[in-house]
Amino acid sequence: MAAPPPPVINGPVIAGYFANWGIYARNYNVVDLAQNADRLTHILYAFANLEPSGQVVIGDAWADKDKHFPPEQSVDGKGDAWSDNDSGNLFGNFKQLYLLKQKHRHLKVSLSIGGWTWSTNFAAVASDPQKRAVFVQSAMKHLSDLGLDGIDIDWEYPKNEQEALTYVHLLYEVRLALDAYQQQLQQTNQPRLILSVAVPCGPSQYRLLRLRDMAPYVDLFYLMAYDFAGSWDSQAGHQAALYSEGPNQLCCHQAVSDYIAAGVPAGKLVLGMPAYGRAFSNTTGPGAGFNGVPEGSWEKGQYDYKALPRPEAQEYNDPQHCRSWSYDPQQREFVTYDSPVIVQSKTDYIRQAGLAGAMFWELSADHPRDHPRSLVMAVYQGLGGRLDSMPNHLDYPASQYENMRASMRS
Repeated sequence: MAAPPPPVINGPVIAGYFANWGIYARNYNVVDLAQNADRLTHILYAFANLEPSGQVVIGDAWADKDKHFPPEQSVDGKGDAWSDNDSGNLFGNFKQLYLLKQKHRHLKVSLSIGGWTWSTNFAAVASDPQKRAVFVQSAMKHLSDLGLDGIDIDWEYPKNEQEALTYVHLLYEVRLALDAYQQQLQQTNQPRLILSVAVPCGPSQYRLLRLRDMAPYVDLFYLMAYDFAGSWDSQAGHQAALYSEGPNQLCCHQAVSDYIAAGVPAGKLVLGMPAYGRAFSNTTGPGAGFNGVPEGSWEKGQYDYKALPRPEAQEYNDPQHCRSWSYDPQQREFVTYDSPVIVQSKTDYIRQAGLAGAMFWELSADHPRDHPRSLVMAVYQGLGGRLDSMPNHLDYPASQYENMRASMRS
């Protein structure tokens, strides 16, 4: 009997999504991510799209692989010079992420495929063996070309038993391909390439999943433990409470308990936390009706965490249910989000429950590194300053890009 594969982590995970659109209006680049690189273990790059054929395509070619960053926006401070050979080299965010990996050997980068907007084609692709093969081949090519440590699948969401079954087939085939890639390149002495999934925390969604069947192939389950309340509800509510007040309220603890009961090892579960707040207008607070939502930072009804609490609002922490919020009685605006106090409490829970760690959606919305309200810092301190130190991958001899094959390591 073959020996079980090695674990992909050896300590607490602090993961965060890096959204490729952040380099535009948000002005959040990989060099900004670099300031927290010693407090993060996994970067999940959002997002790659999935075509009806099964082909995985990067979401924004210019941002992802073409943009030439000036010295002040470059991890190495050198900038990307223009030359006649540019077409054969990798630039953009992925080059910057590779440079970051060179500096921080514990930092792993995965390409996240799908997301809320781009999950439309998963069901048809997963149910068709030929399309699954295209998915696997194209995902592996991105890993090889772009210098990645893993693939993250964010299918939102399988909606029936048949889709849940074909999801297992897809994960099995990606897992085989990741392991075969390492064998082919004789890299089996290096840490295992990572297969992760972003998974729901609503019982009606996760109870459809064949979690016990998924678990052998998936290294990390990123629990999307937020958006339990929002503009779609009839009452204002808490979007990421650890514990609920009643049987019908969504909460993180119920999801964690159910995942473990369904066969996912606690050590593969990563508790997601929001780096944003969900806001409700014309309300007296949680449990009350509301009328509309504010404009928000970038999307209606949603504020970046770093913009919270709002100027005239008071922040509240409820340690019993492990939830926090702010309320402005003049504006009659209620915002539900995680404060540093609540994030610290959630890290206590992570440690006591034996979970793998924490994840944030998404990193541009947090405060800078040394701000006293930084959520990444709160998690780092809450986990005792210990991190997964499993080394990343730097050798990509099959990349189509010349600088990834050789010169970037010279």
